[in-house]
Amino acid sequence: MKVALVGSRFFGASVLEALRQVQGVDISCVVTIAADDRLALAAQKAGIPVHILANPKMVPGEAIAAGTDVIIAAHTHARISDEALARSRLGGVGYHPSLLPRHRGIAAVEWTILSGDPIAGGSVYHLADGWDKGGIAAQDWCFVAKNDDARSLWERALAPMGLKLLCAVVAHARDSGELPDLQQDESFATKAPMIRRSLKLTEDPAHATTSNNTALVVTVMGADRPGIVSLLSDRAHRFGASWADSRMARLAGEFAGMVQLDVPPENADALITALKDLESTGLRVVITKSEGRAAATGLRLMTLELVGGDRAGIVSKLTAILTNRNISIEHLHTEVVNAQTSADSKPMFKVRAEVLVPQAVSTEALKLDLDALAHEMTLDIALGG
Repeated sequence: MKVALVGSRFFGASVLEALRQVQGVDISCVVTIAADDRLALAAQKAGIPVHILANPKMVPGEAIAAGTDVIIAAHTHARISDEALARSRLGGVGYHPSLLPRHRGIAAVEWTILSGDPIAGGSVYHLADGWDKGGIAAQDWCFVAKNDDARSLWERALAPMGLKLLCAVVAHARDSGELPDLQQDESFATKAPMIRRSLKLTEDPAHATTSNNTALVVTVMGADRPGIVSLLSDRAHRFGASWADSRMARLAGEFAGMVQLDVPPENADALITALKDLESTGLRVVITKSEGRAAATGLRLMTLELVGGDRAGIVSKLTAILTNRNISIEHLHTEVVNAQTSADSKPMFKVRAEVLVPQAVSTEALKLDLDALAHEMTLDIALGG
């Protein structure tokens, strides 16, 4: 049985070693994306011919050795062309870490966690038109542990399952000369698109204020009712103050707001008195006065957004990363919303923050920290202006 292995990285190399242990199987060639890829290095060490793809998105016919019986895809995002499949007697199969047709796509393990699936699984499927839509050659399942994230589920259960299933399918083909081919039920199909992780940096030149006005930071709390914001804005306008910034919300039936008012210095005390008079309406008012503190130097303003399955510890881990980098939080907003991936999906937790980042902290260093958090907690992170 001659096998052509198309893949990359740790899983591709693991499949190579597992197939080499299957009696009667000969790895005729390995196809991968780079000469220094882990799979390429393992194949070279074993004396197996290696084909490096000129186009990482497509496997051409000439990449598959003549006389190949079956193509195995193991961690590859390249499309295996019809010409390549035609060179293989039994076509090709790949491993997908979900119970197909559920979670078709590039981020199946992540969406298994985000969707709150109690059961996960793996599928060996025929390579055909359309991503992950070919017939099923073999499947298995496992429970998702309560404390599983995408990495632990993959390492604990789904990667070992993939090795076992692929070896079993190759052994079946060796003995029977054919591959099982059970059609997928389209009524159960769901999508698992890539979870984007991007990092952008834009500096905000308006952040450093040179105004000679006095800044008042006004905190207002009380039972929510119409007209609270109007009471604040009317008094600000009466004393010539501008509404510089604000954060307001209704929480558990209570109004909570913070406002920065920039007022001419000669009107500051009178405005403070007028705002304090609002306490007679049942509001609690706290005012902090600033005479125009010098803008911090050596800092750049960035915005940070996090989206992920709701769980304890997201804010704690995020703020620990920022503290370790001496990054200050200017504004922080969080909310829990319902996910739209499926009816049984878990709530999603969203964070939006504006942060002051020291110039000494490089964008790439911060990106590495945040990507590690995203991978650990299955989060979508965007950082920009």
